[in-house]
Amino acid sequence: SGVIYFPKTKLPLNIFEQRYLDLVKDTYDNNKLMGMVQSKRNTNEIYKVGCLGKISDFLETGDGRILISLVGMTRFEIIKEVENKKKYREFEVDYGKFYKDLMKPEKIDIAYDKFSFIDKVKNFFEKNGLMINWKEFEKLDETQKVNTLSMIAPISNEEKQKLLETVSLNEKTKTLLNIIEFYSYENSFDKETIQ
Repeated sequence: SGVIYFPKTKLPLNIFEQRYLDLVKDTYDNNKLMGMVQSKRNTNEIYKVGCLGKISDFLETGDGRILISLVGMTRFEIIKEVENKKKYREFEVDYGKFYKDLMKPEKIDIAYDKFSFIDKVKNFFEKNGLMINWKEFEKLDETQKVNTLSMIAPISNEEKQKLLETVSLNEKTKTLLNIIEFYSYENSFDKETIQ
């Protein structure tokens, strides 16, 4: 719960619950691919879109935990749950809607002002006390940049889920900017004094 990751991002995880230990061991022994999808708040229901990742690092600790890194590959839509006797849930999924997640970066048309977008995001992150090594950040391709910002932004899980479900990169940047502008407006409104 509360962990939403995106294609072309890397997510370190500290696994200690038995059901997730089972999942990671089964995944690692099979093809190293596992999907992650969020539960809806205060319910057993889940969102219909998640992200498939591949385990890139695997370390068993002496106290029964497993430390892994999960590299996001592509998003998926859930078709139906598969009945099983395992402690974790399994689903039949479809990747078709998100086929561009697997395209090479240079094949994606970018229709937004990259400099204006980054300036607004930097300002928002700084106001929220979130520091990023922007020099290293610039080495990422555009998809990695937008997905990384979406994943680490100081916004709600529901807003991150909305970004995850946004199909195109251009639409995702527009949605992220709308969210940032909403927070900026809300914060400036809170500081005003009404007479």
